Amino acid sequence: MGQGSAQRFEEQPGNEIDPPSDAVIEGSDVWIPQWNSDPDSKDGDLHRDIEAVDKLLSGLLSAKHEEGSCLSRYNSASYQRKLAYQPSSYLISKLRSYEDLHKRCGVYTESYNKTLEQLGSNGSSSSSDCKYVVWISFSGLGNRILTLASAFLYALLTNRVLLVDPGTDMADLFCEPFPEVSWFLPQDFPLKHKFSKFNHNSPNCYGKIMKNNRSTDPSGMILPSLVYLHLVHDYDDDDKLFFCDQHQSLLHQSPWLVMKTDNYFVPSLFLIPSFEKELHDLFPNKDTVFHFLGRYLIHPVNSVWGLITRYYQAYLARASERIGIQIRVFDTGTGPFQHILDQVLDCTLKENLLPQTERRTNVVGLASSRKSKAVLITSLTAGYFEKLRDIYWENPTVTGERVSFYQPSHEEHQQTEKSIHNQKALAEMYLLSTTNVVVTSSWSTFGYVAQGLGGLKPWILYKPENRTAPNPPCGRAMSMEPCFHAPPFYDCKAKKGVDTGKLVPHVRHCEDMAWGLKLVDQQD
Repeated sequence: MGQGSAQRFEEQPGNEIDPPSDAVIEGSDVWIPQWNSDPDSKDGDLHRDIEAVDKLLSGLLSAKHEEGSCLSRYNSASYQRKLAYQPSSYLISKLRSYEDLHKRCGVYTESYNKTLEQLGSNGSSSSSDCKYVVWISFSGLGNRILTLASAFLYALLTNRVLLVDPGTDMADLFCEPFPEVSWFLPQDFPLKHKFSKFNHNSPNCYGKIMKNNRSTDPSGMILPSLVYLHLVHDYDDDDKLFFCDQHQSLLHQSPWLVMKTDNYFVPSLFLIPSFEKELHDLFPNKDTVFHFLGRYLIHPVNSVWGLITRYYQAYLARASERIGIQIRVFDTGTGPFQHILDQVLDCTLKENLLPQTERRTNVVGLASSRKSKAVLITSLTAGYFEKLRDIYWENPTVTGERVSFYQPSHEEHQQTEKSIHNQKALAEMYLLSTTNVVVTSSWSTFGYVAQGLGGLKPWILYKPENRTAPNPPCGRAMSMEPCFHAPPFYDCKAKKGVDTGKLVPHVRHCEDMAWGLKLVDQQD
């Protein structure tokens, strides 16, 4: 049994384990586990590092960054599993080419300033060859991470530079991913103050433009220099024309595309014919898109990295096996709910993720085992952690394994607008990604991020109905890719509705959301 509760990053009275120190652990005297690269492995084959850590992630990362400014970039390989697959040489080459493009076209460069002068005009009349996609900071943290990866992939496919609206806290969460140049949109960017008001009725919204020109042949249209792409869950059929080849050709005119989305829309990019070959060359294994792009883009700032490493070393590092359980409850009312607890237990016991316990009260202890399991719980409430901890405290395991439970925080309510809440949320996503196996909740982008960063195929807790635990309680995911929750169902050529989850073998409907789409590897 574990050493008491670890519910918050700050010290709690009565904890038997001393809270982590304030220093980020970097010394060579710290034992850091390395992982088996098999995404289907349950035990992770934990072993001591006997080879040099692959700090550049097989070439995904550039070696040009200054290490001290962002400790997580080159040190993450010591905490997370090895990459689930080798990135393609074409992806690595494309990333280096993109970094050169970003440096040449980045904020306040001559090309940027020339392109900026076009705002308010029609089409592309500048001598600058730089084009941009601007990502608007919108929605919760999990959604933002997934949509950043989506927008970046779109930028790669269309030879655009990604500029990121910093919102209220992006700079407090993430390091700059590109060497020697910022990805943040400057505060003096024209129209930035209007971003929060952009919607599907905005004059420069692509869907609105198409709606007003339904009788016009798109190939003959001239678009404004700045076009707003409304890809939020409430978008309509005209907004969804973004996913049609003919409309991608039209959008190429505009040097400035401003995008607002809360969707991981990557699966539908794989259904656009003009992107097909490029995507195949970039990602021969189709279910690695977020895994690779997330590991390339998402690097917690040093303050968040401190939360991660201190917690990991204090509570998780010495365990033989680490299990992550992410609990997201959509029911209203005050939890914890018994049906959720029953579902978690049913799943973890049936899948042999946790050992059975011996309920006979006169049993003091069974055959001892040197194996220990550290279970990391993430939830807005502490109730599930406390109940699971007590079960394994009050009853010995039939295997003799020692099982300890830890929960970094319990914020009670999602507080997207609070910086410290998001810093803890990012730390917990990252900690979940360091586990050997992970159990996630249906529909949760928090879980999608953790599984993707970790290269883990999760066990998904199916969504309960009528406050009843489902049977079966969970199932193994087809891939580690996130789900696109609001995809289009439209055949652009035939101009009629179609089931887009049945067009190609590598885009299927999600396990946790029947109408959603996700990428799978054709060999799975």
